[in-house]
Amino acid sequence: MLQVSEVSHKLGLNPQTLYFYERIGLIPKPRRTESGYRLYDKTDIERLGLITRAKALGLTLDEIKEVLLLQNGEAPPCHEIHSKLVSKVSQIEEAIAQLQKLKSELLPLIQHCENNFAEKGQSANCIVFQDKLP
Repeated sequence: MLQVSEVSHKLGLNPQTLYFYERIGLIPKPRRTESGYRLYDKTDIERLGLITRAKALGLTLDEIKEVLLLQNGEAPPCHEIHSKLVSKVSQIEEAIAQLQKLKSELLPLIQHCENNFAEKGQSANCIVFQDKLP
């Protein structure tokens, strides 16, 4: 059994993160010592490890909660996890497309600034948002 400080150090989590996960139901309320200190067992630590790995893969806390609910103490069916991961990849691809579009909109602005530097010097007033781009 480990206390909050030991678990947070072992998993690289802020102690407040543990309290938050408990509050939102991602982890069950841990046992407590007579003096009120939280104690985490091996199952708690494994669950926290899963949450940490899932977050690193980009899953939201709500998505992680869904995966944990599917478990019910056992490994969830592979097709359900597969479906969630495919959905996550789709969301990531959409975000990448949006970021690429934003990049393509910003590059002409950067070029416009650079042209302004070349023409008027770097201390010239920035008019990039005022001018119409060619």
